[in-house]
Amino acid sequence: MAVMRSYVFYIVCFCSCVLVLAGRDFYNILGVPRSANLNQIKKAYRRLAKELHPDKNKNDASAEEKFQDLGAAYEVLSDAEKRKKYDRCGEECLEKDGMMNSGDPFASFFGDFGFFGGGPSNQQETPKGANIVMDLYVTLEELYSGNFVEITRNKPVMKPAKGTRKCNCRQEMVTRHLGPGRFQMMQQNVCDECPNVKLVNEERTLEIEIEPGMVDGQETKFIAEGEPHLDGDPGDLILKIRTLPHPVFERRGDDLYTNVTLSLPDALVGFSMEIEHLDGHKVEVSRDKVTWPGARIRKKGKGMPNYDNNNLYGTLYITFDIDFPKSELSEEDKKAIKSILNQSSNNKVYNGLRGF
Repeated sequence: MAVMRSYVFYIVCFCSCVLVLAGRDFYNILGVPRSANLNQIKKAYRRLAKELHPDKNKNDASAEEKFQDLGAAYEVLSDAEKRKKYDRCGEECLEKDGMMNSGDPFASFFGDFGFFGGGPSNQQETPKGANIVMDLYVTLEELYSGNFVEITRNKPVMKPAKGTRKCNCRQEMVTRHLGPGRFQMMQQNVCDECPNVKLVNEERTLEIEIEPGMVDGQETKFIAEGEPHLDGDPGDLILKIRTLPHPVFERRGDDLYTNVTLSLPDALVGFSMEIEHLDGHKVEVSRDKVTWPGARIRKKGKGMPNYDNNNLYGTLYITFDIDFPKSELSEEDKKAIKSILNQSSNNKVYNGLRGF
C-alpha cells in the first residue's frame, strides 16, 4: 500500500512538472533563474531587447519571433499575478484565462532605444507634436549601481467630443473655368471633416532605468509621451541625465576623485583606514611612510563602471591634506620634535612657478 502511494505521488509530481513546463520557458528566454527578483528581470529584458530588436537584426529571419518571445516572457515574469500562475501551470493556463497580451512593452515602458535609427520613410509626412526635454537628476550612487526610477507625468490626451472639425488641411491645385476657352489654375485650402476631439489631462507613471556608467547629458526617449498633435502623432519625451553633487566623490569620466585629511601624527608615521564606496563596500587605504600635503594614491578598478562594458572600472584618486595642530607647543616639545625630525633650518626661497 505504501509503495502504491509513493508511486501515485511521483506520477502526480511528474504530471505537474510537465504541465508547468508546457509552452515557452520564459525564465530561459530571459536568461534568469526562477528565483530572480523584479529588478533582475527588468535588467535582463532591457539588455536582451537591445540585442534582439528586429531593426538591429534585419538579416535574421527569426528576429521578429525571438523579440516577441522576449516581450511575452517579460510581460509574464514582471507581473506578480501572471508569474505565480505561470510557475504553477505554465503558459497554457495564462492563455486559457486570457492573461496573455500581444505587443512590445519595451517601447511604452522603458522608452525608445535611441540607436536603431529612424522609422519608416512613410512616417516622415505625418505631423508630429512638440518634443518635451526634461532633466532627470540622479545620484552618483544610482549611476554606479544602477536603479529604476519612476516619474509621474500629467499628459494631455485626446478624447472624443461632440461635433466635427476641419482636419488634415492641405493646399491643392484646382482648375477654375472663367469663360469660353479660359481656365485658371490656383491653389486652394482643402480640409477633411473629422470627429471632434478634446484634450484631457491624464496622470501617467513612467519608469526609466538608470544604467550603471551612464554619463551627464545622456538621453532616454519615451516615444509618443510628448505634446499631442490634433492631426498627427504625439511628440516624444526626452529625459537627460543630470548628476547631483556628491559630498565625498567627484566624477571625471570613469574616474572618481576624493580628498582625505590626515592628522599630523598619521601623516608622519603612517596610517590605515577605510573609505566607504558608492555601493557600501569598503576601500582599504594605508601607508607606512610619510605622507605630505598634496600626495595622491591611485586605486585602479575602484572608479565608475564603464557604460559600454560594466566589467571595466575607472580609477579612484585619493588626494591627502594634513591637519596641522593649532595649539602652541612648549619649548620642550619643540626641542623634542627637532631632535626626532633631525632636519636643518636651511630654508629655501625660490620661484615655484613652472615654465617661468
